[in-house]
Amino acid sequence: MNTGAIISQLRDKNGFSQSDLAEKSQVSRVMIGKYERGEAVPSIDAAKKIADALGVSLDYLVGVTSQTSFDKRTLERIIDLELLEESKKQTLYDLIDTYIRDFKTRKAFANVG
Repeated sequence: MNTGAIISQLRDKNGFSQSDLAEKSQVSRVMIGKYERGEAVPSIDAAKKIADALGVSLDYLVGVTSQTSFDKRTLERIIDLELLEESKKQTLYDLIDTYIRDFKTRKAFANVG
């Protein structure tokens, strides 16, 4: 999916008009329309502003990753996690792994029945 289509999809998902997104991102409505129609490609600065307004990472907005669960808040947490000392980081990884394993187990058993 191209950047314009992603912007349009996220804008709709958030219930924003082009004018709403323009106001929230400080990027003109005309340019938002051009991006969505594929008539222009946003600069890094404009894409960053739009991504922030839509609550997604720049990588997601420009189509580098399709991982929608890596919203801005998740990415900020990952960055903060990397700053922790190794023992605390490992404790958090172990906890996360436990929750993920339990989730996958419940999901597998739910699909069996």
